[in-house]
Amino acid sequence: MKKVVVAIAAVSLVMGFSSLSMAQSDIKGTLSNKATVKESANVAIGKNANANMGSMGVKNSNVKGTVSNNANIEKSANVAIGENVTANMGSVTLQDANVKGTISNKATVKESANVAIGKDTTANMASVTMKGGSVKGTVSNNAKIEKSANVAIGEGTTANMGSITMDNSDVKGTVSNKATVKESANVAIGKDTTANMASVTMKNSNVKGTVSNNAKIDKSANVAIGEGTTANMGSVTMDNANVKGTVSNKATIGESANVAIGKNTTANMGSVTIKNSNVKGTISNNAKIDKSANVAIGENSTASMGSVAVE
Repeated sequence: MKKVVVAIAAVSLVMGFSSLSMAQSDIKGTLSNKATVKESANVAIGKNANANMGSMGVKNSNVKGTVSNNANIEKSANVAIGENVTANMGSVTLQDANVKGTISNKATVKESANVAIGKDTTANMASVTMKGGSVKGTVSNNAKIEKSANVAIGEGTTANMGSITMDNSDVKGTVSNKATVKESANVAIGKDTTANMASVTMKNSNVKGTVSNNAKIDKSANVAIGEGTTANMGSVTMDNANVKGTVSNKATIGESANVAIGKNTTANMGSVTIKNSNVKGTISNNAKIDKSANVAIGENSTASMGSVAVE
């Protein structure tokens, strides 16, 4: 990583490294981004700065076709510092976007770091995030992460590693997440922090079809520290969501740790948790956990390992 450190020192501000972003556009066809990044650094510093490396972003736009991102990142660093900052590495982000077709993210990340530091900061590594908007088709994330770190530090901070997150979104079709995480760390530190590793999280969203999570985690750590903090490892969590179809979680976790520390903290490992939600169909959880620890510390905290919880 010596070359990466040198590169960071040499770069004062770089935005959009091997990435594609679009705002307020209408596309009929295919949006494709293919990036190979090695021993490089991408740094964004400012009040509302975004650092994108090997990623794709669609905002306030309409797409009829395919949104495809294919990223291979090795020994590199992506850093965003500022208020309301976001750092995206090998990820697809959708905000108030409408897609009729397929959203596909395929990311291989090795010996790299993705860091976001700011008040409402979010760090996304090899993940798909949706906020607002709708998808008619398939949302697919395929992540392979090894010896890497994803860190988000700030108030209301979120760290997503090899995960799919949905907030106020509608999907008619399939939501599929497949993640292999080895010797890596996902850390979120902040007031209302959430750390998601190889998980699917849904909030205020609707899905007609299938929600599937397939996680393989080995010798890794997922840590969330803050008030109201949640740590999800190899899990599916739903809050105020509606699903008509199948919710399936399959998790294999070995020699790993999932830790949440905060006042109303929840730690979920290889679990499915449903809160204030409606499901018409099947809920399935298949978890194999070996030599691992799931820890929740704080007032009113809950720790769920290899479980299904409905509230």
